[in-house]
Amino acid sequence: MKKFVALLLSLVLVLVCMSALADKPIKIGISIWSSTDTLGSECKRMIDAAAEALGVETQWVDQAHISEQVTASAETLAMADCDGIIICNSASAEMGSVIKTCDENEVYVAQFFRVIDKEANPEEYAQASASPYYVGAVHESEFDNGKTLVTILAEQKGCRKIGLEGWEPGDATFLGRYAGYQAGVEAWNEAHPDDKVTLLEPQYGRTTTDTGRATAEAIIQANPDIDALIVAGGGGDTLLGAIAGIEAMGLTGKIAVVSTDFLPDLDVKLETGAMAAESGGHYADPFFAFLMVYNAIKGNYAVSTDGFYDMVFPYMFVASPEDYANYAKYFTGTELPYYEDEIKALAELPYDDLAESCAKLSVEDVVSRHAK
Repeated sequence: MKKFVALLLSLVLVLVCMSALADKPIKIGISIWSSTDTLGSECKRMIDAAAEALGVETQWVDQAHISEQVTASAETLAMADCDGIIICNSASAEMGSVIKTCDENEVYVAQFFRVIDKEANPEEYAQASASPYYVGAVHESEFDNGKTLVTILAEQKGCRKIGLEGWEPGDATFLGRYAGYQAGVEAWNEAHPDDKVTLLEPQYGRTTTDTGRATAEAIIQANPDIDALIVAGGGGDTLLGAIAGIEAMGLTGKIAVVSTDFLPDLDVKLETGAMAAESGGHYADPFFAFLMVYNAIKGNYAVSTDGFYDMVFPYMFVASPEDYANYAKYFTGTELPYYEDEIKALAELPYDDLAESCAKLSVEDVVSRHAK
């Protein structure tokens, strides 16, 4: 009888534990360069809305795109009992350590704003493909983005000598954009042999306003005849520093500034000439990575050991206050691209349908859903 009671109590204890585990909310960690700068704060707002709609617990780690902190962030989040992680790394080489950590701790992981290049990082690419916990990546076509921006400078703004400010040497996203800038210049020069564009070698302004400003000022002092400056990205603060430096030098409107990171007052910057054009509007990128990991955790998306999900997110381009007005109405302030019921519906979609929804996100798409 005592054995039977003990067995019954053990069974009850197991059932209670199983019930507690079943009720345990999904926990997803977010490793990001900054959750408080211009772009990072918009990403956080979108992820927070998704987490609330889906009942997911989140934990954030800001790692400043410093390599050691990027790899350590994965360890921190794995030790914090996260079921999955989304990460914006700096160099693709860091993903070797990140994937190893996730495999060892059985934690799903997806990249946002990043993808591992098969040619540039074959070992990490093979590791990602073979991992049962590497879900995939959500990223933009950085090459097309860079090519479009430099073409806007040459064609619409009439610029012929362009300075370039990156944020970290070797960053995978910057390298993709840089290849696009170069291709755009080459295409222009081939079509206009008597009216060529010069693109200067990149200088690096890291991810703060102070370093962004100092780098922009150094570029201009060394090349006082430039008529354009590309601030490649870095979260927004680098761009703010560059704009402040140009203003202090009395060159606002004389140097056409373009970048990839929407500023909250981009309309004013466009009106005053502080900015000439911008690509961005892509803070929903980590939102789709979040949904991919969420579905992997729930068992809805099978994670291949011979490949991974590769989702391409569309960039948006603005080159006038009118362009920005349409973007601002539905993407900034109190609005988000997706309402709560839409987030819940997206989270239920098969992968191919989710990727299709991602690819069609645009101002026009949001207007068609929300302007009713």
